[in-house]
Amino acid sequence: MIIILKPEVSEAQIAHVIERVEERGMQAHLSRGTFRTIIGIIGDEAQLDAVALHAIPGVQDVVRVLPPYKLASREAHPQSSVIDVGGVAVGGGQLALMAGPCAVESAERMESIAAAVRAAGANILRGGAYKPRTSPYAFQGMGREGLRILQETGQRHGMPVVTEVMDPRHVDLVVEHADMLQIGARNMQNFVLLTEVGRTQKPVLLKRGMSATVDDLLMSAEYVLSQGNPHVVLCERGIRGFDRATRNLFDVAAVPLCQRLSHLPIIVDPSHATGRPDLIPACALAGVAAGADGVHIEVHDCPEEAFSDGPQALLPDQFAELAEQIRALAAVLNKKVSEPQR
Repeated sequence: MIIILKPEVSEAQIAHVIERVEERGMQAHLSRGTFRTIIGIIGDEAQLDAVALHAIPGVQDVVRVLPPYKLASREAHPQSSVIDVGGVAVGGGQLALMAGPCAVESAERMESIAAAVRAAGANILRGGAYKPRTSPYAFQGMGREGLRILQETGQRHGMPVVTEVMDPRHVDLVVEHADMLQIGARNMQNFVLLTEVGRTQKPVLLKRGMSATVDDLLMSAEYVLSQGNPHVVLCERGIRGFDRATRNLFDVAAVPLCQRLSHLPIIVDPSHATGRPDLIPACALAGVAAGADGVHIEVHDCPEEAFSDGPQALLPDQFAELAEQIRALAAVLNKKVSEPQR
């Protein structure tokens, strides 16, 4: 960390800054230039609060040399992490192909969709038992019964399952049924929830918030990692934009950027990023080409009857075609779609 002092800083103010640094057990190195005086700090920067340092008289700016997300950073973990999701490897050249309906609607429908996506090559089954909806009157999910249906369907088809957890009070229940816990965009900065899932050893799918920066996403991942759970997969699902032609703005550059900054795997969700089935295949392939460790696709066998997000779901045959294209692209990139080890 480097503290940049104001041009008119006094000797007393410099001494005060150094005193504050050293009383936290760190070393302060003063460097006087022609136009600027700075103080370099050596030690555990976690002991210092950059906001508090800004409040000290004479301090103009505080610059972190290392990122604040220490556990998630590439510096802390140079090798890329590979996350095991119920026998499916994500990362290290192994791609996740997550697919399924937005919401679990019934055992029969879940069975039909699961059979189709598994036949097409999906390796992780998705489906929401608890649904965050903008309207309080919209379908909120089947809850416990939805979790049971999702788990049993996944077991029949040899696929681990991922589902969203919205409430810290539901974490233990969801852990009993799911192989991976999804933190949705609206809860990316629900720090109580992040702390609770961090206390489990279940893999976590962390979606980027609608207005979140890449640093925000990695700091949220840090919450999970700091609780002892290293099994985090990031997800780029689009951020809020001004163009209403698509549901969100698909930030494909976030994929290589996250991989440069962090060792955690990252997948893309073009379903939520675009909200348009005609754009989903191209954006899914763009994500994989950019280096993504997998995709997260909504699939429904009758979108017009879907309880939620039907307009952005691919039909099973459309997903099958996309899955084939992803496998072909993966081969070019010397990667492959991971096979479930069940």
